[in-house]
Amino acid sequence: MRAEVRRFTMAHPGDVSALAAAIDRGEVTAASIVAIIGKTEGNGGVNDFTRGYFTQSLMLMLSGYLGEPAESLKARLPCVLSGGTEGVLSPHYVVFMRAPDAGDARPPAGRFALAVGTAFSDPLPAEAVGRAAQVRSVAQAVQAAMRDAGLVSASEVQFVQVKCPCVTSERAADALARGASLRTSNPGRSMAYARAAGAFGVALALGERTESDLDESAMLEDFSVQSSRASISSGVEVVSNEVIVLGNSSAWSGPLLVSCHVMQDALDIAGVTLALEGAGIHPSPQVSGVDRARIRGVFVKCEPDRRGRIAGNRHTMLDDTDIDAQRHIRGALGGLVSGVIGDNRIFVSGGAEHQGPDGGGLLAVVAER
Repeated sequence: MRAEVRRFTMAHPGDVSALAAAIDRGEVTAASIVAIIGKTEGNGGVNDFTRGYFTQSLMLMLSGYLGEPAESLKARLPCVLSGGTEGVLSPHYVVFMRAPDAGDARPPAGRFALAVGTAFSDPLPAEAVGRAAQVRSVAQAVQAAMRDAGLVSASEVQFVQVKCPCVTSERAADALARGASLRTSNPGRSMAYARAAGAFGVALALGERTESDLDESAMLEDFSVQSSRASISSGVEVVSNEVIVLGNSSAWSGPLLVSCHVMQDALDIAGVTLALEGAGIHPSPQVSGVDRARIRGVFVKCEPDRRGRIAGNRHTMLDDTDIDAQRHIRGALGGLVSGVIGDNRIFVSGGAEHQGPDGGGLLAVVAER
């Protein structure tokens, strides 16, 4: 199997014309697309319509090429969107494809290539959000995505992107009418619990934690519980846990690989550099034009430090009533990482609860070897 990854810009949240043009030119085969990760210019909150708008536009466009209903495509193609392109960030989306080897052999012994796997959980009821049931649901989906990619060991997994459902007012009312109890009925708070449960699920699936370690009461409380390879988003536009697993495998061919590294805090340029160096890219201080052309996608997860300090100095992101803290941190990390890479088509997602250290996060890069 061989993976291919392409990055496309968008003129507005429903703009999928760049991908359509690539399909028309024969550069992309629509049937080979297995997943999408993108960054839209919405607010990133519960009412961010841009994520669903992009997904609808994409599935309708692909439906025309594949002759498959858009709803059917939506149920089998993970489309993970993060809203919020604050600061220098540019709206874009990354398309993951896979196809049989095109006559080329597997990589030489000791050499690995990018592997991509996907999976969907069963629909998640509102009462399961932020609870052990969601943790187990995500863990099972991650393991299914690993099998889909042919990744036999958790050590082969570099990066796991998950999109989780949240509790809306309507979903909360339905659950309560059925006599179910909710972890929270607050939609915004439910997104945080969903991300926490997603991170716990990835940690469980990859053996970073055992089930006995993952007490529900630790969610959003004990931030020593974390996954170093999980990037979790939540939104109203999904009803299941959607999972994309990226790894490096000797069973796959092609020129691409993925590298992931933890960032200790929002100023951790060394963490950015280590992730890039894992892909054979050495910024000094910025990535060269030649190496920049090798990069197919950059994915960042970040969080304002809850202790109110960065590198020992006070920050005010959590106290600002005018601008949400997540918008602050997306803008800050977008500028830092874009500056190192020299390209502002960076996926930067806030809400990194239990995803890397408190106040930090993680960065993954997919690039040509």
